Amino acid sequence: MKIAEAFYSIQGEGRLAGTPSVFLRTSGCNLRCVWCDTPYTSWSPEGKDWTLEELLAWVRRQGCPYVVITGGEPMIQPDLETLCAGLRGLCSHITIETAGTVYRDLACDLMSISPKLANSTPWEREEGRFADQHDRLRYQPSVLRRLLARYDCQLKFVVQQPDDLEEIGVIAKEIGATPAQVMLMAEGTTAGGIHDREEWIVEACKSLGYRYSPRLHVLIWGNRRGV
Repeated sequence: MKIAEAFYSIQGEGRLAGTPSVFLRTSGCNLRCVWCDTPYTSWSPEGKDWTLEELLAWVRRQGCPYVVITGGEPMIQPDLETLCAGLRGLCSHITIETAGTVYRDLACDLMSISPKLANSTPWEREEGRFADQHDRLRYQPSVLRRLLARYDCQLKFVVQQPDDLEEIGVIAKEIGATPAQVMLMAEGTTAGGIHDREEWIVEACKSLGYRYSPRLHVLIWGNRRGV
């Protein structure tokens, strides 16, 4: 499996924010978000190939019960079921962070889904050849409904502007998500960028019954890798 980075840190987002966790960041993605904060796993994938034995041995050495498989898009990795089965014997909690465009049946305690809104399509980038593919794949309601039915899920939406809230409401209704499953996160790669949006996002959460998700890793370390 191609891994861009493996590190021990804290979970920065979602309901487990602040929890010490081991991260396995897979390289490769079927989407190309215009504001992607890990372009080294999507626009320009990099990393090295790890065997299953190497990955499990590294996780075992960290001695942490929480493991997060992220990306890129881990759900397109061919050996993901085998990796999750191996991790089940090493840790008590497995989170998979995904855009929710692919369904897989595997060992997972929390499916952390970040459906991509229309604001994610890279229409203006030079690599515009990816825009049509991204826009076609970014929202798969039938896949999201299957994931919600099979796993304990949280839905994390990256929000840029108030107009995004209408699209989020439409998606939540179409896939049958409850307000308590919806989490709003401010788009941004700096503490200042997040702060500029967080006040009105918090007010939206209060009025709509959604949850606000911090982005602790950005607030603490900025956009540095491996932390």
